Parts: sequence; C-alpha cells; structure tokens
Amino acid sequence: MDKRLLAILAAIGASAIYGLNHTIAKGVMPAHIEAFGFIMLRVLGASILFWLLSPFAPKEKIDKKDYPRMLGCAVFGMCINMLFFFKGLSLSTPINSSVIITLSPVMVLILASFILKEKITLIKGIGIALGLSGALALVLFSADSVSNAPNIPLGNLMFIINAFSYGFYLVIVKPLTKKYHAITLMKWLFLMGVILNLPVTYSEFTAVDWLNLPFDAIWRMAFVVAGTTFSTYLLNIYALKQLSASTISVFIYLQPLIAIIYAVLVGADHLTTIKVAAGLMVFVGVYLVSFKKTKTRA
Repeated sequence: MDKRLLAILAAIGASAIYGLNHTIAKGVMPAHIEAFGFIMLRVLGASILFWLLSPFAPKEKIDKKDYPRMLGCAVFGMCINMLFFFKGLSLSTPINSSVIITLSPVMVLILASFILKEKITLIKGIGIALGLSGALALVLFSADSVSNAPNIPLGNLMFIINAFSYGFYLVIVKPLTKKYHAITLMKWLFLMGVILNLPVTYSEFTAVDWLNLPFDAIWRMAFVVAGTTFSTYLLNIYALKQLSASTISVFIYLQPLIAIIYAVLVGADHLTTIKVAAGLMVFVGVYLVSFKKTKTRA
C-alpha cells in the first residue's frame, strides 16, 4: 500500500480514537474511578509503555539546560492539561468537550503572538473572536446539569483552560522536538507527569476497587491508556513521516464529528440548538485561523 495513504489512514485513526475517547472515558467516571484518579492511571500507564518501548529508540542524553523547559512541558502538557480535561469531562458532556477541544489551534496562535511575536492579522483576529465566542456560549448558555453531567458550565470552562494549557505546551515543546527523538521526550515527560500528578491524584487512584472492576470499566480504562494516550501518539509520529504538520492538523476537525456521532448513537449525549450554533462558531473561527496560516506558508 502507498506510504502516503498509510500515513493518511494513521492520522484518521488517531483522530478517530480521540473522538471516541470523549464518550468512552466519560462512561467510566465517576462510577468506577474519579477524574483525577483516571489521570494517574493514564500518565502511569503511558509512562510504562513508553519506557518499555525506549530500548528500540536511539539512546539520547538530555542536556541539563533543557530540563527547565521539559519540566514546563510536563506541567502544562501532562498535568494541568489532563487534569482540567478529565475533571471537565466528569462535569460536562462529550459533545461539549469535543467542540471546545478544537480551540487548541486558536490558543496556540494567541500564545505565539505573545511568546514568538507572531503577527495576528485581521482574519486571524476575527477567527479568534468567533472561536472564543462559541466556547463562551457553551459555558454561559448550556443547561446547568443533566444526567451524569452535574455542572456543565464549570466543566466547559475547564475545557477552555485545558485548551489553553495544551496550546502553551505545544509552543514550548517545539524546540525540544527538533532536538530529541519522540520516544526520548515522551518517556521523560510522562515520568515527570507521574511525579507532578501524584499529590493531586493519589487519593482518588488508591480509592479505586481495582480487584472488583467490571469488564466494561476495564476495557474503557485500557482504551484511554493504550489507545488515547499511547497509540495516538505513535500513529501521529508515523503520519508525520509522510505528511506535513499543517496537513495533519486538519484532522482535528474529525474529532468533534466522530465524537458527536458516537455520543448520539450510544445515547451518551444529544444535540441542542446552542450546541450546534456554538459549535459552528468554534469551527469557523478555527478555520479562519488555520486557513490564513496555511495561505501564508504557501
């Protein structure tokens, strides 16, 4: 099979896993594991998998001057980012999370304008305004609560913080990706993530009745660790060998589509007028930001 086609399939596969994750992870909280306990399971499981894989990657020594940046990456990419996403998911709905998560490119642009001094054009400014307005609409005008979503506005606000944290992580991790192999970075960042998350997540992690978990909870947890956290990264790495980063970034639009279809089909969430309207504002805003960036590069 053509390598480019395989790369496209890998990128689609990664986005599909992310899309399914919104509902699958939601289904296990809080009945079997609380949000913060889930984060410890996620970073610990991924850390173990990446360290098991590390003997097959090039042996690299981390430069001492890079440790502060790596710590920052772990704080924003493996700690704040994950804690706010899963806590938000336990409070809100899968459709809201899948829509707001697409704000990450907008957050990257805002942060890049401050940190990297990139210019924000009029089109980009309109895109930022639309995207943030759509996200805020979900926070301000969603129902206060529904079944298995006890505080939707607070959960949606946490998704925005999650997108901001992940966007900052993408900005500060970029120099490291040019210097070190992906496996080298991931094994150290996730190990740091385990240490950083331990004080916050320990009590909820140890409160889980691990020996008596039903199969429905086990496969969902395994999916989040092996699928959402580990496999998606490897799929994206493979895709990057054949496709440009800008091409792969387009696949983020598949996440809410897959998440909404799956959530509605299994009855985990439902569409409302506010979700559709706010979602369109977010999508158009992100499109304007991404479109202008692609045009400039061309």
